[in-house]
Amino acid sequence: MIHFERFELENGLKVLFHKDLTTPMAVVNVLYDVGARDESEDKTGFAHLFEHLMFGGSVNVSNFDTELQMAGGESNAFTSNDITNYYDVLPANNIDTALWLESDRMLSLAFTEKSLEVQRSVVIEEFKQRYLNQPYGDVWLNFRPLIYREHPYKWATIGKNIEHIENATMDDVKKFFATFYNPSNAILCIAGNFDLETVKEKLEYWFGSIPKGKKPARILPKEPIQTEFRELTIERKVPANAFYYAFKMSERKSPEYYITDLLSDSLGREKSSKLYISLKKEKQLVAEINAYITGSIDEGLLVISGKLNDGVEFDTFDKALWEVLENYLEQPMSEKELNQLKIKVRTAKEFQEQGLLNRAMNLCFFELLGDGNGINEEHEIYEAITPEHIYHTAKNIIKKENCCLLKVKSLPNAE
Repeated sequence: MIHFERFELENGLKVLFHKDLTTPMAVVNVLYDVGARDESEDKTGFAHLFEHLMFGGSVNVSNFDTELQMAGGESNAFTSNDITNYYDVLPANNIDTALWLESDRMLSLAFTEKSLEVQRSVVIEEFKQRYLNQPYGDVWLNFRPLIYREHPYKWATIGKNIEHIENATMDDVKKFFATFYNPSNAILCIAGNFDLETVKEKLEYWFGSIPKGKKPARILPKEPIQTEFRELTIERKVPANAFYYAFKMSERKSPEYYITDLLSDSLGREKSSKLYISLKKEKQLVAEINAYITGSIDEGLLVISGKLNDGVEFDTFDKALWEVLENYLEQPMSEKELNQLKIKVRTAKEFQEQGLLNRAMNLCFFELLGDGNGINEEHEIYEAITPEHIYHTAKNIIKKENCCLLKVKSLPNAE
């Protein structure tokens, strides 16, 4: 059980406080309710660009990292299609430094041409190195538009193409900041050995005077129900032929999300999984194979991916894969197998929650979903799942007309 307190400032900033008596460290985590899904299709990559711009300095702080490091801390951030998350870890007695830095950049980010050009160059270089010049790097740049036809999940967090970032203007950047980076669109968590009244006083002092702003309405196009199998083959200089099967699944708040999570573990999480045993260990068709879910807030994906062994044809593997999946759908799994899956999930969750930072980040995320206490309720949801739940969910998801396939074919002499 992760205990926490919740309060809200008059300007709309939601605050969670998690008390931990066992550590001299503290965490300040700030989640902004903005991700790549909130971008315009002709101006993508802005959420990710802002992840970098927020470290470029504010009106009163020329270098965010330097100030935090002088206080014995470190910081980082990440962007997804759904959220942007910033976190600071530092000694608890220096927490005011982190609160000062986070409040200053929320209130008055420095919009300078120099900062924009520096961070624009960083993002463009990242686009090239991670997505264009790396084996399998552009898989999701190609796969997302095949899977999603209407919903903004059809582009990756980095953006649809480099030109959108290259052409970003100062007015574009300022408008994006004004829309999404305000107290009403943020959730902040403090974790550490403090008392609640001290936390309230500090939050009011550092954030209370920031103008409220307006939480933007999110009206996204709904993805139409897929009714036919989709397939795309791309050729790249990669060491092995690779495959990516994506099946549409429920949104994050649905009970089916948890059922599909266990379903993916059963199919391809470890060496004891169905796909691994049949297609790698027994038939030796693949060098690797995995199944996982994307964890998206809106309708997500159950993905089966891996690499073929040398000499194995895509058609041979495809036939064998669907045979395994069809056999899987013939009858529910045993209670014993399901209990083993639940134990693994519980163990992984308990291990993750040993870290103070993970607790703070997860509290913010569950609060965004509707209630921070959801972090404590997941166990009961998983425990309530039956073999029949997984069986019926699998029947609903794993079908050809609900599937998209991307094949990455290795060019001759690829290293």
